[in-house]
Amino acid sequence: MSTLFWIKGPRSSDTGPGEREEMMVAARQHLDESGADEVVRIDVPGRGAGEEGSGELRAELQPAVPVLQSGSLFGDKQALFLVDANNLQKTEAEIVTELIKHRDQESVSVVVLSEGSVPAPLSGFLKEAETTTVSKMWDSQAIRWLNSEIRKRDIHFEPGAEKAMIQRFGTDIAAMSTALDQLREQSGPITAELIISHFKNRPEEHLFYLTSAVGAGKVGESLRRLSDFLVHGHPLVVLAMYDNEVRRRVLASTAPDKETFKEWADVKGNPKWAETLWRTRGKTPDSTLSRAQDAILRAERTLKGAPEELHTVTMERLTVALCRWL
Repeated sequence: MSTLFWIKGPRSSDTGPGEREEMMVAARQHLDESGADEVVRIDVPGRGAGEEGSGELRAELQPAVPVLQSGSLFGDKQALFLVDANNLQKTEAEIVTELIKHRDQESVSVVVLSEGSVPAPLSGFLKEAETTTVSKMWDSQAIRWLNSEIRKRDIHFEPGAEKAMIQRFGTDIAAMSTALDQLREQSGPITAELIISHFKNRPEEHLFYLTSAVGAGKVGESLRRLSDFLVHGHPLVVLAMYDNEVRRRVLASTAPDKETFKEWADVKGNPKWAETLWRTRGKTPDSTLSRAQDAILRAERTLKGAPEELHTVTMERLTVALCRWL
């Protein structure tokens, strides 16, 4: 039985909430099947982010070392869940590869999740892993997923209701799953009109307008749009969007030329957002961008470790800060 798994998703620019949810579901299945008594999750910070460690690894990655080097002292099984391995720096990838290669395979399982490819030599070593590939999800795939879930949950959809769900949620199957839970409580058949009136906007529309409002420094509008999204969406989705926005600004600020920036940011073609970021690079000082990345990292720790009642206020405070900084 394999103890090394790779969940390989589409590149970051093609990974939305739906693809991310599918990747996480596959990862959780492998972790459950590993029989691990303890799972150590490591979220690899983005390029230019994270805290300096005592050696070649950033501080966020260092908890992986004792797991991979010694396993459990009491004979229990452990699993390392390495999330966003595509963000590993070259030296980190070399160290992590050696640690995984020489781990005790009887007691330590490893699940690697990445958006797109990972740096060498980890990319070569993961050819030996049991690999699950998650492709960019299209509306046709989301419809198949939706129809399957409708049958599982025994919900009666009137003709046209499925199309209305896709119109409102696109390929965001995580948000769509939450919506189905709510619709299941409705009495009578589910109509397109009910869906359209109950769910006002597609999640990606919320996120697009939220990003625009934050970038423009509009605190009131940003908080209102954040509140709208959090009615049905998860705060980690917003946090990922904030992190991606700041990361792009860091790349634009540090790139020596426009083509390098587009390569680093994995930009295809000439999208308007890339042109805008390149044109306005330097508007936000590097020290402020670093401050924003640190704030996002602290917010992530709160969302993953603090009681749920603190999540909304954490996101509100972060949103206000980003409005001022960006």
